[in-house]
Amino acid sequence: MENLRITVGPFAFTARFELQNAPETCRIFQSFLPFRNQVIHSRWSGEAVWVPLGDFQFGAGFENHTCHPSRGDILLYPGGHSETELLFAYGSSSFASKMGALAGNHFLTITEGREQLEEMGKMVLWKGAQPISFEAP
Repeated sequence: MENLRITVGPFAFTARFELQNAPETCRIFQSFLPFRNQVIHSRWSGEAVWVPLGDFQFGAGFENHTCHPSRGDILLYPGGHSETELLFAYGSSSFASKMGALAGNHFLTITEGREQLEEMGKMVLWKGAQPISFEAP
């Protein structure tokens, strides 16, 4: 599988798996599909929303990790200094928690629907938690 459909509230996106750079993270995440949860705003990290996953042991180590995701990048932080989480950058972002800077595995990149990213982020910021789903196209 190379692509994924992501829905956040009323917004729909298509994302590409970063199979070359984060193969283990992609393989493990695909095993959880379809994945549904809630997304909330991540004020620590700037223009990003996140899915907190608590103590969930994802099973992947660090690969293709970054503290500075680009607009439309989705990262998985496998846990350690902070809880396991997904971070979805919709604008300028510097991945962090109350423990300081974090690096997450960049494993998905939005390829369709990018024009909706800012509106999606602002909706989560001002209207609160929204449902998020990751599904095969």
